[in-house]
Amino acid sequence: MRLPPLVEGRLIVRRNRFVAEVEVDGQPVEAHCPNTGSMLGCKAPGSRVWLSRAENLARKLAWTWEIVEARPGVLVGLHTGRPNGLVEEAIRAGRVPELAGYGSIRREVRYGCENSRIDLLLEGAGRPPCYVEVKNVTAAVADGVGLFPDAVTERGAKHLREMMAVVAGGGRAALVFCVQRGDVGEVRPADAIDPDYGRMLRQARAAGVAVLALGAVVTPGEIVLDRPLPVVCP
Repeated sequence: MRLPPLVEGRLIVRRNRFVAEVEVDGQPVEAHCPNTGSMLGCKAPGSRVWLSRAENLARKLAWTWEIVEARPGVLVGLHTGRPNGLVEEAIRAGRVPELAGYGSIRREVRYGCENSRIDLLLEGAGRPPCYVEVKNVTAAVADGVGLFPDAVTERGAKHLREMMAVVAGGGRAALVFCVQRGDVGEVRPADAIDPDYGRMLRQARAAGVAVLALGAVVTPGEIVLDRPLPVVCP
């Protein structure tokens, strides 16, 4: 996925869930933060960051925070609006063999009994549709383990319940962790942060929900999901 032109700056502070203050060319600017999670390990003041500028001049915040250098040389894609497109791109390019062979992909389709929308619905003749939920992974620990979630997520638990119901009804369902950083070798549930989600993830996998992870190469020019990663649930 090609990114819009980005401008480098330095993070002053993530002021709240939606706004960050960034120094660009020696001047402070306010930038929209398109990631409402805790951003564990991705919001240290002084970090190098990259911003995109809105084409809509009437928008309240002209800048959007896209990438942070979480560790020296490790760029992390923060924009939670991009993972669905990244995973769709990877599926269409044949980089996800578990989800290959479907003729069409639709986004944001209503389903389930809890008023949900599935991120991607894969459909093809002669096979049941596959409901694909995408989760963005930005948190990691020093030994190359990516963690999800980075905050308690009732919404994530709801999605697992919905996918288990799909499988129980004879359909297919897959959870895909989109890891927007290059230093991760495996993904694990963040049991210390949200033990209920970890328990439900294990239950969903045991019930037949496919649990996949894809790792990305992140640069200021593009983000590409280029490799499968194991999901370890000890």
